[in-house]
Formats: sequence, C-alpha cells, structure tokens
Amino acid sequence: MRKTLIGALALSTLSLAISQANADEHSIKVGTVAGPETDVMQVAVDLAEERYGLDVEIIEFTDYVTPNAALADGSLDANAYQHEPYMKAMVNDRGYDFAIAGRTFVYPIGAYSEKYDAIEDLPEGATIALPNDPSNEGRSLILLHNEGLITLDDPTNLEATPLDIVENPKDFDFREIEAAQLPRVLPDVDMAFINNTFAQPAGLTLADALVKEGPESPYVNIIAVRGGDEEREAIKQLVDAYQSDEVAAKAEELFKGAAVPGWE
Repeated sequence: MRKTLIGALALSTLSLAISQANADEHSIKVGTVAGPETDVMQVAVDLAEERYGLDVEIIEFTDYVTPNAALADGSLDANAYQHEPYMKAMVNDRGYDFAIAGRTFVYPIGAYSEKYDAIEDLPEGATIALPNDPSNEGRSLILLHNEGLITLDDPTNLEATPLDIVENPKDFDFREIEAAQLPRVLPDVDMAFINNTFAQPAGLTLADALVKEGPESPYVNIIAVRGGDEEREAIKQLVDAYQSDEVAAKAEELFKGAAVPGWE
C-alpha cells in the first residue's frame, strides 16, 4: 500500500510539473515602451490569444535601457521597442546574449522645432538636442551630415557622437538628452531629434519635422529575445501575430503613415 501511495504521489508530482511547464510555455512577458507602440502590441497580444491560446503579459517601460536589462535577467521573455543597431550597441556594451525573433516597424526619426519652419533657418550657434542613447544619437548626426549642416569623420558610423564632427560651420551647440525627455525640452532648444515613440504622444507628426528619415531607413524595429529563444514556439506565435494585417492597420491608425511595416 505504501509503495502504491508513493507511486501515485510521484505520478501526481510529475503531472503537475508537466502541466506547469506547458502553462509556462503558453505564458510569456513582453516589454514595450509606454505609448502608442504598446497599443500596437496589444493588438498582437489579442490575436495571439485568439489564434494560439497564448497568454501574453505586456510590461511597460519609460526608458530605453531597462527593457534590455529585464530581458537579460529573465524578467521578460521578449521586448519590442528597439532597432537592430541599438540592440547591437547594447550587446557590445553590456555583453548581452540576444537574438532577433522578428521585425516590426520602421519608425523614422525626425527633427522638430517650435521656433523655425525650415532647417535652413537655424541660426549660427543654434542649440540642437540629441537622444543620448548610442545609436539614435548617431542616427541624428548622420541626418545632419546628409543635409550638409555638419561633416562627420565617418558618416557610416552608427554610433557617432558630437566628438566625431570634424566640421561644424554654423557652430551648433549639441546637447545630449535622454530620449523620453526630448519633447519636454523642445521649447528650450532650437531643434530636437525625437523618436516617433515619444514624438507622437507629444502631438508631433513627421509632417511637422524639419528633416526626417525616409522609408529606406535601416533602423527597423525588432522583437528581441535571449539567444536561442527565437526558436521557442510561443515566441514564434507572438511574432506571427505581430506580423499581421491587423497590427499593420492599428499602426496606420495611430501613426498616420509614420510606421512602415518592416516584415514585408
């Protein structure tokens, strides 16, 4: 009788473990930056539940650094907020083991001003605010280089900083500021480069930008996971749900053409 009870208990424990493993595989956490991109992800989450029975919890962040730290330490199963150059910069800087599970949208960066209507109107000594994260700062400086307003020593360097400017004929004053704070400082500077993640909630659209990236931008956003997890079935299901007509339609509604599907 005792052996029978022990055997039944072991079988019950094994069944519970298998059930828990199955539940874990169908329950994942994905990080986003608070704002319209979270609303877009919610459409994918609802679709993943409808199609696959996947239980996805969205965790919102307000900065560009913490979501990768949370992914690395296992607090998240995936995040969807960054482009590949930024992820590579973080991997090189912090030694993260990340992989790309899928592509989302290109969100072109733009330069905005409350004081001037054209980039040619910027005066000598104008104050220009830049996002202070590694690749978006270079992305902004490359746009200025392409406009002929500055000269970079290497215009292909995606991690360029103001130290890499070799010619600054109008003596622009560059200020490096956290991306989320750029809309707030816009009234205090002559021009600011603002990611669409933060521009759109602040009431700015690409139509307002003095200069902006075109659809050929290499900065397509991604769904990032820990290395090897791109093969997890739940991750593949989330990517499939995200790369859908329903998600593309929601992005068009929210971003008015400023979000270009990167999976097509």
